[in-house]
Amino acid sequence: MTVILVYVDDLVLAGDDIEEINHIKQYLHDLFKIKELGEFTYFLGMEISRGLRGVAICQRKYCLDLLKDYGMLNAKSISTSINYSTHLSKNSSTILASTSEYRKLIRRLLYQTNTRPELCYAVAKLSQFLDCATDKHFEAALQILRYLRGAPALGLFFSANTDLLPSGFSDSNWGACPDSQRSIIGYCFYLGTSIISWKSKKQDTVVTSSCEVAKVHTRRVAGGSREIDNNLLR
Repeated sequence: MTVILVYVDDLVLAGDDIEEINHIKQYLHDLFKIKELGEFTYFLGMEISRGLRGVAICQRKYCLDLLKDYGMLNAKSISTSINYSTHLSKNSSTILASTSEYRKLIRRLLYQTNTRPELCYAVAKLSQFLDCATDKHFEAALQILRYLRGAPALGLFFSANTDLLPSGFSDSNWGACPDSQRSIIGYCFYLGTSIISWKSKKQDTVVTSSCEVAKVHTRRVAGGSREIDNNLLR
């Protein structure tokens, strides 16, 4: 099997047969005159390193550039990406005169979640206020930067010494959004010990009990990940 990942005019080839990969590279070169850049180490802000233990993916340079742009390279780091005791809403404090900088920061943080699953809840929460951002929302976004300051090179690790058994975990709360009274759902799926899929999202409908939240959440998680056996949801 050979997989080709395409982004505009950049291609990444991966597979389980090096001879087949070389054959495809030659075929593509004959058609388009491609330039081979060698082993995959950096792509779209993501840094990839290989070893006997497995493959590690992070966005260290992207993270450091983000911290530099917002003057947070020397900021004091914190242990959590968001203050869970504070319930942000559309009416939190004073609305910003311009939301362009807030939108830009959230957009860059969204890309950071490609290798930092633990940021999904905080970034998804702040993404709800793009059209009505306040100074409290911007402060919460800067708190994420302070969290990243503590470990800019943290990322994903795909172990070479693990089984390929899939497993999944899901959770939800009840009416956590103060503006819509909707619940927040979240899930993550693993292949062995390596996380391969994750998400945090506000539900589309309002439910009347925590039991109903669990039923709706489990059904949607299972339906959105059909390759994962429903019995593996824990």
